[in-house]
Amino acid sequence: MEYDEVIKTRRSIRGYLDKPVPKELIREILELAMRAPTSLNSQPWNFYVVTGDVLDKIREGNVERNMAGVPDSREFRMGPAYDGVHRQRQIEIAIQLFEAMGIERHDKEKRMDWVLRGFRQFDAPVSIVITYDKALAGGDIPPFDCGGVVNCIVNTAWSRGLGCVINSQGIMQSPVVREHAGIPEDQVIQTCIAMGWPDDSFPANAVVSKRKSVDEAAVFRGF
Repeated sequence: MEYDEVIKTRRSIRGYLDKPVPKELIREILELAMRAPTSLNSQPWNFYVVTGDVLDKIREGNVERNMAGVPDSREFRMGPAYDGVHRQRQIEIAIQLFEAMGIERHDKEKRMDWVLRGFRQFDAPVSIVITYDKALAGGDIPPFDCGGVVNCIVNTAWSRGLGCVINSQGIMQSPVVREHAGIPEDQVIQTCIAMGWPDDSFPANAVVSKRKSVDEAAVFRGF
């Protein structure tokens, strides 16, 4: 794909084919993505790529603990709930997804099924857990750099026919993730990327989120 096509066509994928992703392809994606800009060349990121039984154990533990009411233990701060225009946009994409999936507002069973899919990382065949070195914790730059590399991962994956969704629901129970992915205590778990071959028959995969215009986002001076 041309670069512009990747950016314009990429979507968050929440339904995957039951088809493995070759390890070498993931290595290729990471190698390219790690050319992302990074402050002072610090490269704070680490990747724990999990699949098979390891990923199944993370899914099971995350679902069981969440359903049992164990408090969320995400290590990367979520901050206060969205309000105003940000909450409006959050609701807008939820409406788009629920309409695509035929989930009515009153249908508690289907709504819960959707939540559980998120806890299971949408049943993707691969999950990439992104961490950064705890020695750098406390500043905003390391997670900012990790955000940059995550963006590169999902775009590079898309250019090779793979779909992704950035999904912190799947790592809400960080002790489970840390145990099964073998993440040492000297790292902060930031987020994860669910990855796999898109299932074109899954309705939510066709949803394209609306974006504000350049005129709303940008201020030009001195031109």
